[in-house]
Amino acid sequence: MTATFPAARLRRASAIGVICAGLAIAATGCGEDPDKGTNGVGKLSAAAIESKARAAATAAASVHLSGTLVTGGKSFTLDMRLKSDGGSGEVKSKDNTFRLLRVGEQLYLKADAAFWGQSEAAGKLGDKFVKVPAADPSYKQFRGFTDMHVLLDGLLGLDGKLAKGADYTKVGAARAVLVTSDGGKGGKLTVALEGTPYPLRMERAGGAGRVELTEWGQQFPLAAPAQDQIVDYGSQLPTTKGTGTGSGKSPGPSPSRSGGGDDGSDSGGQGADPGSG
Repeated sequence: MTATFPAARLRRASAIGVICAGLAIAATGCGEDPDKGTNGVGKLSAAAIESKARAAATAAASVHLSGTLVTGGKSFTLDMRLKSDGGSGEVKSKDNTFRLLRVGEQLYLKADAAFWGQSEAAGKLGDKFVKVPAADPSYKQFRGFTDMHVLLDGLLGLDGKLAKGADYTKVGAARAVLVTSDGGKGGKLTVALEGTPYPLRMERAGGAGRVELTEWGQQFPLAAPAQDQIVDYGSQLPTTKGTGTGSGKSPGPSPSRSGGGDDGSDSGGQGADPGSG
């Protein structure tokens, strides 16, 4: 005798089989949502992601910026901790290394004697915090490297056709989404997918440097040097020979957004120059 089953029972069995198969696939992770546990910016357009990142950077209380910038045909390495009322850190180039410290509007520069070249004051200035007078022409440029918002405005920002990466990436242990300009030729911006959508890495157009942005919002101590560590030359830094410092000239870079050419001039002229701060 052949057993027969009602059509309704067969349909129910088929439906149950489909559901079970779907659950099995989900259990293996094949249907896992890549945005689960993120801040959701990965779902946005490339332009919206960049806008969110810039807004987050603007609102932040502090940041640790480190990396390399190329401008005027020269490469500079920065390691700066910055916040709204000042900053401190080190700037290196092939020829010079110096530290900058700004507390409010008081700006100090510290370097070894070689930095000051053949100046008669070089022996007195080595490894001292030299107060950079506001009246000195180099004050604005040096100050720019301790001004969080001026420096970020000069570094962040992509010009050209924006696109986001097909897959998410990581910067250190942090999940992130990549936004490129003109296929990467116009720069690359990597934005956090966890917590606040801060910029985590910026690669500048034309190979003009790459910086890492970490420790967003983390406070750090910022205080003026001890009085016996300060040298004050009044209204102008001492004139030096052979280093480009003094007499209104500064050895520091001017990282505008587009980088610079080998002739020492900035190409493109886009973005804020720390020297204008």
